Amino acid sequence: MHGPSRLASLRTLASLLLVTLLSGCGINNIPSYDEQVKSAWAQVENQYQRRADLVPNLVETVKGYARQEQETLTAVIEARAKATSIQVDANTLDDPAKLRQFEQAQDQLSGALSRLMVVVERYPDLKSNQNFLALQSQLEGTENRIAVARRDFIAAVQRYNTEIRTFPGRIWHTLMYSDMPIRETFEATSENAEQAPQVQF
Repeated sequence: MHGPSRLASLRTLASLLLVTLLSGCGINNIPSYDEQVKSAWAQVENQYQRRADLVPNLVETVKGYARQEQETLTAVIEARAKATSIQVDANTLDDPAKLRQFEQAQDQLSGALSRLMVVVERYPDLKSNQNFLALQSQLEGTENRIAVARRDFIAAVQRYNTEIRTFPGRIWHTLMYSDMPIRETFEATSENAEQAPQVQF
């Protein structure tokens, strides 16, 4: 093998070796973990939306038996409206103020639903209504799924943040991904917020 062709072969071999070394040293971890954070957040949003979708039917069912509880029903409707009006997507996930607003609105809806469930205790006919029982079961399941989705999101954020704060991720973050910030996690903003609200009777 002579001059130019040998040099080209060596360059090709060096390039392949470099690509192999880089792929094994975590250069892709940061964007991969970032995508996992975004995917985990999408699941959080999905579960909160599922809960929001249950609220109108729940309110209508309760209203049929407990019209005099208008104040409580109105509080649930208003809390749902606020919770669904604040959207945090992949583009705004890095905004701590927006994330806090979202969390607080969801907590307000959780509180309003808890108060509604206390009111239901006064209405035995409502408590035995099949439609209400089905909605109650769906709500309980959704609250559990919300708790799981939030836990998975927190774990994904922790993995991502750890990667960009430790070696060798810190180096790759400085050299290639400096525009990707430390991410905020989903903080509990009310007492016992990490636990799914109790909606069973």
